[in-house]
Amino acid sequence: MKRKTNSKELLYVKIAAGLEQQINNDVLKAGDKLPSIRMICRQHGVSMSTAQYAYYELESKSLIESRPQSGYYVSNSFRKRLALPEASNPETKTVVKDATDIFGKAFNRDEKNFTLFSRGVPSVHLLPVAKLKKATAQAVRDLPGGGTMYESLQGNEKLRAQVAKWSFSWKGNLSDNDILTTAGCISAISYCLMALTKRGDTIAVESPCFYGILQLAQSLGLKILELPTSPKTGVDMEALKKIVQKTKLAACLFVSNFNNPFGSLMPDEHKREAVQLLAKYNVPLIEDDIYGDIYFGNQRPACCKSYDEEGMVLWCSSISKTLAPAYRVGWVAPGKFLDAVMKLKLFHSLYSTPIPNEVIGSFLETGRYESHLRKLRRTLHTNYLQYVRVIGEHFPAGTKISRPQGGLSLWVELPKQIDTIDLYNTAVSRKITFSPGSMYTLQKQFNNCMRLSYGLEWNEKTENSLKLLGKLAAASL
Repeated sequence: MKRKTNSKELLYVKIAAGLEQQINNDVLKAGDKLPSIRMICRQHGVSMSTAQYAYYELESKSLIESRPQSGYYVSNSFRKRLALPEASNPETKTVVKDATDIFGKAFNRDEKNFTLFSRGVPSVHLLPVAKLKKATAQAVRDLPGGGTMYESLQGNEKLRAQVAKWSFSWKGNLSDNDILTTAGCISAISYCLMALTKRGDTIAVESPCFYGILQLAQSLGLKILELPTSPKTGVDMEALKKIVQKTKLAACLFVSNFNNPFGSLMPDEHKREAVQLLAKYNVPLIEDDIYGDIYFGNQRPACCKSYDEEGMVLWCSSISKTLAPAYRVGWVAPGKFLDAVMKLKLFHSLYSTPIPNEVIGSFLETGRYESHLRKLRRTLHTNYLQYVRVIGEHFPAGTKISRPQGGLSLWVELPKQIDTIDLYNTAVSRKITFSPGSMYTLQKQFNNCMRLSYGLEWNEKTENSLKLLGKLAAASL
């Protein structure tokens, strides 16, 4: 028997069909935000339920996606997806390579008129600058001596208390006494490495690994063992087991949430397994969680520290990638190594700067940090979708890209014939920078890869620069 079709059903089908046509014709592009449900109601004179049915219809076809507390966006999944880059397969031995020249070229670049896909921080346009200025003025009024006096060695009390409360979001269960403030996350990692190692020791890292960590470890005279890593799930657990069993490691150093540069997210079961495995062999784990707050899903991912029962995980983080890069405010919860790390802070910096720490403590305390993060996450996710669209349309055939679920980094694997060092030099002449893949390893790999940061403000200049980068890559074949 033929089913009756009511007017509401015809209306929602008609609305969905109109939006679908706009998406297929690229009037609405991947990453674009759709009108709110209420706006659809006003535009078409329909009820809330009719508008919702229209969006459910589009969702069922994977044309759009819903984001919590944000709305509906055009999805990229309805188009043919670019393939995922291969998991890394480095040699399981320590090697020596000095990447200083590459590091210097990509990092010490005059910013004027450049499109900096290499700069792994949010654009100043995405930061609450006015609110930070007000909070700074308030901190000067509130702190003893206007912020000119030293605080305790362990760091600003307000900041430590708020970071401890914030740890509840990732099942950290920390107290303010567990935390030591530092001058950014790299400072925290530096103290941890110095506390755990001596020259000639071996540490294990993911591969690819953030070049700043490689540079730091080399400067301390450490041997670096790179582990096979998936662009989706992070370090290969079977490889980690074999290495731990046969190699004397002074420490492991992982970015478990949205690794830089892969953007990989270690599953919770892998985090728990890694913590238990390393504790069994008495190997400390330094966890760099600087990107954990920039997630695209419904909730913040847990950390390896969430599963630490023996104090063997040294959890490091900061607001350098989320709120105020130049404030250099970071912290570490070093577990059983707190005294050793605190002693190194005393030797190397004495105290933290009170005004920036007080400002960030206040941002956490008042809820302004979470409010800012909600907007930042939406913007960065939208940026990522825009990058995917442009790369799919303008980069050479055979290009592969990672699928980060958060963070700031997109890993792009180009055809094997392309050397991204040569491509970098060409791009710089057109006022575009990116991070060549060979910066993220001490081995001969990733020569055809690059890392792009999607922390820039998405505008016509950014889009045109990304299109041009794709054309330059294609021309280099």
